Formats: sequence, structure tokens, C-alpha cells
Amino acid sequence: MERYSVASSNIASIGYDEPSQTLEVEFLNGSIYQYYNVPINIYDQLMNDPSKGRFLNTYIKNAYPYSRVG
Repeated sequence: MERYSVASSNIASIGYDEPSQTLEVEFLNGSIYQYYNVPINIYDQLMNDPSKGRFLNTYIKNAYPYSRVG
């Protein structure tokens, strides 16, 4: 999955696969997580939010299943 670098104090890059609704987040510490069943509008909101980390913590982390993949 292609990820795009973002301006964040905690997140290095973010990617999204629309067919599977999988959001992939690479953190600055090198860990990579995939969040599942994330609608495209949530991804769009994340990418447009000035605070990516806050948005992730508030709307994604406890709302969607995830696994660490790296």
C-alpha cells in the first residue's frame, strides 16, 4: 500500500486502500498499524485535519479493529 508523508509530531505517513477500506499508519517510531473497515470519508477527514494524531486518537483508534503489521 502506498503511504503519503504527513506533517505530524507522531505520524510519519498514512495510506489507504479503498477496496478493502484499510487505513495504514506509520508512526515516527517505525511501527506500522492497519485499521480495518475505515470508510473513505474518515480517511479524507484524517488527511484534511491539521492534527493527524489527535484525529486518529479521537475517531479511529478505539472505533475500528486494527493490527500491528510492522
